[in-house]
Amino acid sequence: MTAIDAAKPSLAEIQAPVREQLDQVTAEMARIISQDLPFLDQISAHLMAMRGKLFRPTIVLLSSHTAGCSDKRATTLAATVELIHLATLVHDDAIDHSVLRRGMPTLNSLFSHQISVIMGDFLYSTTLSELVNIGDIEVLRALTRASTDMTLGEMRQLSVTDSLSFSEDDYYALIKSKTGSLMAAAAEIGALCGAPAHRANLLEFGEALGMVFQISDDLIDYTEAQETTGKPTGLDLKEHKVTLPLIAAMRRMPVTHKKRVEELFACSEPTDAMVSDVLSIVADNDGLDYARTKGEYFADRARKALDPLPETVARRSLMDSITYVMERHS
Repeated sequence: MTAIDAAKPSLAEIQAPVREQLDQVTAEMARIISQDLPFLDQISAHLMAMRGKLFRPTIVLLSSHTAGCSDKRATTLAATVELIHLATLVHDDAIDHSVLRRGMPTLNSLFSHQISVIMGDFLYSTTLSELVNIGDIEVLRALTRASTDMTLGEMRQLSVTDSLSFSEDDYYALIKSKTGSLMAAAAEIGALCGAPAHRANLLEFGEALGMVFQISDDLIDYTEAQETTGKPTGLDLKEHKVTLPLIAAMRRMPVTHKKRVEELFACSEPTDAMVSDVLSIVADNDGLDYARTKGEYFADRARKALDPLPETVARRSLMDSITYVMERHS
């Protein structure tokens, strides 16, 4: 292990201050979606097995502790944020006809696309019902705003007719809606559970962290192998999705390179060789370096948003979360 690797914070280290609460989040998720319907319980059990690393609930809980204390609602609200996130993944898999998610079969591959859509709707509705029962209008406002922004982001993406005309500004608007909005809501909801004086700063932090998260995720698609991520490198290119590395590279590449990119996007099912070729073209035309630089820009915004907060263990973990997200691709 190099000195640089040793300095990288692990997710376990970041989550350590709220580990006990995080262990309760999964139980709260199961409680919220539990129904007296065996078929639904079967689907729910599969979804719970597919859950990720609980990064967004971590942000809720850490944010709630940034002033040194947190109220008892935080764990339940962290669960609602993760359920909304899970609903978006279920809908995304149905839209993309994906067969794997985190190395496990998706709902649409196990059951049907119709069940996936209905289950996503169920996750949204039961989560909103839980928020209504809690009765905090500001929390409800934050999460419904994020849900609306994510839906509009998806519509914005689906409305693009010429993928290669997608601009850098279009990209930022998209990822702010699809990723930044929920991360911002997670941090804001955390503030409402224990650090209301820092609500604006934590909201700004969450949005910037979401931007870093998505840029890093898009870089991973260009740089990591299938065995590392559970999905093939270049999947975005295969699906004709234009992200920041390609947008940046297109501005610099010669006509011969542009022609090869256009050929890939004109092909309904690009070959692995075509994808590999464009991956190399993007790297050769500084697309990856440019995306990393922009990721650092948003990471710096996230750090500055946390600067005014009191020096607590939770704040240090939030700072570490920025580094963790940024360095996932390196």
